[in-house]
Amino acid sequence: MSQTAHIPSHRKPRSRSRKTLALRAGVAGGVLGTIAVTTGAASPSSTDHSAGGQNTAPETTAQLPTLTAELPETAQRTADSLAMSALRYELDAARDSAADKAAEQAKDAKAEADRKAEEARRAEAQRKADERASRTAERTTLSAADAPDAASAPAPSNATGSAAEVISFLRAQLGKAYVSGATGPSAYDCSGLTLAAFKQVGIDLPRVSQDQSTTGTQIPVSSAQPGDLLFWGGTGSAYHVAVYVGDGQYIDAANPSKGVVQQALSDYPPTTATRVL
Repeated sequence: MSQTAHIPSHRKPRSRSRKTLALRAGVAGGVLGTIAVTTGAASPSSTDHSAGGQNTAPETTAQLPTLTAELPETAQRTADSLAMSALRYELDAARDSAADKAAEQAKDAKAEADRKAEEARRAEAQRKADERASRTAERTTLSAADAPDAASAPAPSNATGSAAEVISFLRAQLGKAYVSGATGPSAYDCSGLTLAAFKQVGIDLPRVSQDQSTTGTQIPVSSAQPGDLLFWGGTGSAYHVAVYVGDGQYIDAANPSKGVVQQALSDYPPTTATRVL
């Protein structure tokens, strides 16, 4: 008679409970495994052990956008730096060019100012000479009508020899015209008159007053004697010349408006004197 194993009724619910737990554990394990795999695939630092422990492709793919974004920014900074360097170079070149141009303009301006100053000095010297002649004209000028009498007037008593001849010649020229560059016989300028006067006694003076002031022996104006040369301006730079004729008077070719006149020494004393006789 066969016997059927008897299973107590109180054990059956326990067996079903174990199966249920096992099933539930398998489901839970599958879910957890899926989560673990998904998490491992998404993590940049996960390692694929089946590939020998090397980094998975998602990590490399995640780095590429970063490199691509950095390259244009670096290139832009380099371009900006080069553009700034070029701009600075152009500014430095422009500044240097402007400085050179300003220096050249300043040099030209100084040369022009010096030239104008020299012209003004010469004009002022001529103006003063004209004023002196004009101031003394009323008292000392001899008109053309008086010229014959002046020419016949004797030389000062202390004028002898060559000095007397020079003075006689000068008196004969009184009233003649002043013409710049003229040396006679009908017109003279100041140095042209003295040149012609001293040629009468065999003395050849330089042509212009500047050079005439360096001839002969320099003497004080207070020691001048008849026949001595009188100058206005320094030695070597005189701008007017006359001849002392004694008695506090001198004869010169004054200016275009007055011509050859005899004037008072005290009205406007000369600055230097020389003796050539």
